[in-house]
Amino acid sequence: MPSWHHGVRGFTYGRVVLAVCRFRVDDAEAPAFRDELAAALDLLATRPGYVDGTIGRNMDDPELWVLATRWRNVGSYRRALSSYDVKVGAVPVLSRALNEPSAYETLEVPAPRSH
Repeated sequence: MPSWHHGVRGFTYGRVVLAVCRFRVDDAEAPAFRDELAAALDLLATRPGYVDGTIGRNMDDPELWVLATRWRNVGSYRRALSSYDVKVGAVPVLSRALNEPSAYETLEVPAPRSH
């Protein structure tokens, strides 16, 4: 498990990174897009530092999709994106993501208080 640090801003190379890519896809394209996104996820999963990932579709707006992956650290995530195999096999679909920041550092969530 990663070590957690409160109050640290920005990326540190020792933290788990959550990468969130959102996509807007017409219903007519959805089946093909899902297959392409699944193939991209399979390819990302082969890269060193990959922890896990999932594909989702918004329940209120079914044209909004998400690919969420977790990485051992930001270096692993960035190296995965720059690898030849990912550039060739995953970047074409990943380039369709909405233009917004995608990498998040994970923070410790306090345990619920008992009453």
